[in-house]
Amino acid sequence: MKTLLFIALMTSSFAYAQTTLVEAAKERLKHFVVYDGAYHSIAYPNGDVDKNRGVCSDVVIRSYRTVGKDLQQLVHEDMKVNFDTYPKIWGLKKPDSNIDHRRVPNLETFFKRHGKTLIISNNSKDYQPGDIVSWRLDNNLPHIGIVSDEPSESNPKRYKIIHNIGLGPQLNDMLFDFKIVGHYRY
Repeated sequence: MKTLLFIALMTSSFAYAQTTLVEAAKERLKHFVVYDGAYHSIAYPNGDVDKNRGVCSDVVIRSYRTVGKDLQQLVHEDMKVNFDTYPKIWGLKKPDSNIDHRRVPNLETFFKRHGKTLIISNNSKDYQPGDIVSWRLDNNLPHIGIVSDEPSESNPKRYKIIHNIGLGPQLNDMLFDFKIVGHYRY
């Protein structure tokens, strides 16, 4: 009986956390943001680029920060201890708290290590509100977003994505528009 109660509480707690993340991501849609992936020196922890600047990863970072998770600090602390498990795309010799958390491949690695890696499929029902999805765009650039609780008009069983692909935070029906390479819950 205690085990069933524990499972029910954990499931309820998880559902609440996912709902809260979705609400935080939806709040990002109210902000004017110019797409800007330039390197900036920022405070640590809880540092951020100018609130009117950002990229796709900043939607995820700012949404998690709203619910009390500082991905800048979490990714940096994990990279300090496990630097060899993170991508070496940028030629760095050590972690950089100014930028590491803003790089999609680093977020993918962090979510694989500390979240739950979920199935990648072409089935809309596998993608639930609050899930994190990452893609490779047609030009092979990485992209990341959060599954919303807003259904698609063309397929009510598919949820729209909250992301920034160049025009600021947006809510789009684009889950299957690009190659999905990551699917996580954190």
